[in-house]
Amino acid sequence: MELGRHLDNKRIVVKQIDPAELSPGEFSATVRSAVEETHARVVVIDSLNGFLQAMPEEHFLTLQLHELLTFLRQRGVLTLLLMAQHGFVGRMEVPADVSYLADTVMLTRYFEAHGRVRKALSIVKKRSGMHEDTIREFAVTGSGLVVGEPLSNFHGVLTGTPQYEGRDSGVLIDVGAAHQTEGSL
Repeated sequence: MELGRHLDNKRIVVKQIDPAELSPGEFSATVRSAVEETHARVVVIDSLNGFLQAMPEEHFLTLQLHELLTFLRQRGVLTLLLMAQHGFVGRMEVPADVSYLADTVMLTRYFEAHGRVRKALSIVKKRSGMHEDTIREFAVTGSGLVVGEPLSNFHGVLTGTPQYEGRDSGVLIDVGAAHQTEGSL
């Protein structure tokens, strides 16, 4: 996606904020002002980890986030909150549990399979209605996001150390390709 022209005409605004220089309250006020002034329809906060580091206690973080998300929801703004987890493979820890504030929680996870580092995607929470409950491999390629078939022949993908249980049909083979392929790894 070419963002240059959208950045130039202010359809997309990217702002880097140092959490050491801006309190969480000031951050919330900045987001609120930007939404009110530009009538933004989407806000992405990448990542909550910096926000968390600026807060003395997790309790205050959730109060600040709850207030900000309530404001954004009332204005019909789609809000994406990203949070890095501690631990690359194996056991992972979340610095703060703010999942109760979210309508939908997507989990991305690196895992190793057949000598390659791969990425899995799963929806672990959706507040209303049914949702996809399978774990799928995904890749970001030059052609966009590619999502494969369910990883039904693996067990333990979300642990980071999956076990292969059979023929692996439908999994992304060539993550550089913009399509799904079938076959064995």
